[in-house]
Amino acid sequence: MESIRIQEWRPDFRQQVIDLIVPIQTTEFSIAITAQQQPDLQDVAGFYQQGKGGFWLALAGDEVVGCIALKDIGNRQGALRKMFVAAGWRGKQHGVALALLTRLLSHAREQEMQAVYLGTTAAFLAAHRFYEKHGFSLIDGDDLPVAFPRMAVDSRFYSLAL
Repeated sequence: MESIRIQEWRPDFRQQVIDLIVPIQTTEFSIAITAQQQPDLQDVAGFYQQGKGGFWLALAGDEVVGCIALKDIGNRQGALRKMFVAAGWRGKQHGVALALLTRLLSHAREQEMQAVYLGTTAAFLAAHRFYEKHGFSLIDGDDLPVAFPRMAVDSRFYSLAL
């Protein structure tokens, strides 16, 4: 099995990241969205790599097979965003999602963040199990920090105290 490495975002991987994310959004989750409607994908460094944030890629060779982002929302808090793993790389046997989450949480702790929040859709049951297994607690949307960047499709929210 090919090994996975986690590395920070590089602009030369932009198109591969878009080609990973958009089909998952549109085909698997039936979300009518384009890359152009996601300005964060056009300016990853400006959107995520600011303050204590970051954006990481999971690579198998030179192929992007996953990604995850941490947006610094101030007050020593972060928002977990853009966590996507290619269908063929999902599951415990590959460890891609866990490697990405581990890197993000390690970075958040190094940056002395106190909490990470995330939003997901009600339908994505595998994501709910994954986040809960790794210490995230379900919270009411009203309990999110004011600065949390809410997405219209998100209806389930989680937090993790660091």
